[in-house]
Amino acid sequence: MKIALDAMGGDYGPSIIVEGISEVSRDAEVEIILVGDSERIERELKDQNLKGRPISVLHAESHVDMHESPKRALRDKTSSIFLAVQLVKDGKADAVISAGNTGAMLALALFELGRLKGVDRPVLASPLPTLTGRCFLLDAGANADCSPNHLLQFAIMGSVYAEDAMGKPNPRVGLLSIGEEPSKGNKLTLETYKMLQRADLNFIGNVEGGDIVAGKADVVICDGFVGNVVLKTIEGVGEAIHTMLTDAFTRAFLPTDRSEAIQSELSRLMRSFDYSEYGGVPLLGVNGVCIVCHGRSNARAIRNAIIAAVQVVNHRLNERMEKKLREVTREV
Repeated sequence: MKIALDAMGGDYGPSIIVEGISEVSRDAEVEIILVGDSERIERELKDQNLKGRPISVLHAESHVDMHESPKRALRDKTSSIFLAVQLVKDGKADAVISAGNTGAMLALALFELGRLKGVDRPVLASPLPTLTGRCFLLDAGANADCSPNHLLQFAIMGSVYAEDAMGKPNPRVGLLSIGEEPSKGNKLTLETYKMLQRADLNFIGNVEGGDIVAGKADVVICDGFVGNVVLKTIEGVGEAIHTMLTDAFTRAFLPTDRSEAIQSELSRLMRSFDYSEYGGVPLLGVNGVCIVCHGRSNARAIRNAIIAAVQVVNHRLNERMEKKLREVTREV
């Protein structure tokens, strides 16, 4: 299996990307194609003693910065992210991973790879920590404005992905709204509710914000504007709680052994909020495997993103989503 990695994506450049592939590249079944400034990449490979591993380098003349418009990615056919996506389009790679400009990845995946049959808009599926484990939030920010039909497609794709990623048959699907009652919500949620009721999904009805972390649903559906706000709020609250608790225990002057035990538990708790634990989130609905990573991704996040990409490819997730889309949309 071949994985194309945008080596210039992210806040830290090739050094972290190369560090992240060091463990995965020991697996002879996975070949990594690093796309970017070949001189810088080769230097990092040498410094980290990765010569001789199943790693190849594809030179790219340029890269798309985080602040740049996605249109730049569509115009510049010499950028690292464009060439990485092109490898998948040409069948030279099975998946593409980037911690770079998310908008650029979305645009390139859509225009270069195209959509799966039955999909109007691709969607980002982001894992969130809950009291019972985790759930998946769709959309996490790819589509600010959505129609009820879009949300139905998100629910179908999210259900298939959650079943695969969590190993949980018939995952519970909830629609994010301002109340549990079917009559609560805006025009979008009210119309979506009716469609989800008729769909062959394990739809449990509306869920509120607090129900997400309580683990009431395995898949939570909303438009990308709301989803991105929810995602960043939960991440921010998690970090804030960690800081406040750490300060409180420091001021309490606890014995060293108790203080260390508490710090260990806090660190364990914070790992559930840590994006590097998941690596990256799949862009569902495109005709190819695309993993989008956080801009601040560290080596661990890159490693886990590669593992996630391998799983999506091996489990033939796109084929299963297309099948489910045909079955469910035929009934609604």
